[in-house]
Amino acid sequence: MNAVEPETPLLIAGEPPRERADAARNRRRILEAAAALVQERGIACVSMEDVARAAGVGTGTLYRRFGDRAGLALALLDEQDRAFQDDLIGGPPPLGPGVPAVERLRAFGDGYLDFLERHADLLVAATPPAARHVEGPLAFYASHVAILLREAAPHVDPEYTARALLTMLGPAEHLRARRGLGWPLERLRAGWRGVVDAICRGPGGSP
Repeated sequence: MNAVEPETPLLIAGEPPRERADAARNRRRILEAAAALVQERGIACVSMEDVARAAGVGTGTLYRRFGDRAGLALALLDEQDRAFQDDLIGGPPPLGPGVPAVERLRAFGDGYLDFLERHADLLVAATPPAARHVEGPLAFYASHVAILLREAAPHVDPEYTARALLTMLGPAEHLRARRGLGWPLERLRAGWRGVVDAICRGPGGSP
């Protein structure tokens, strides 16, 4: 039997549940300006003042709306993160339901590595050292992986193992492997699959 997905809301910060139309337009204009600057320069070279100037709003407005640069980075990731979560919950297999849990665990790593390839810099900016106790979407992914582990590897502590596995997919670690060590993406994919398969085989070496 395949794992049943939790009835967990999407855990994304940076957007209130309801907005006035003018506030929503203002937010979209800010995010479009920020996205264009990040695309052009990279997040490390974009300041809140740069974004406010490009969006035609006051810096105070920007800080009130997003809190700080990390909040702005998290808001920029919102749409892509929601799409990935939707695929995990109800997308086609193997990322979504319909195949054994071990296959979904492998696919989760592949999919998240693709996400990291596109957005690791933004993810690092969204979780600066002083805010790393704030989990954001990590709680959703930890819950998802733990549910799959309960089926695929019932001999392990699912919550602990899920969080241990997710450390392999940390954005800063991804950047170190790709840029610092020069490892190809396929090596990271193979590494994830190898660890998942070893965990799911269990101590005796059988599935």
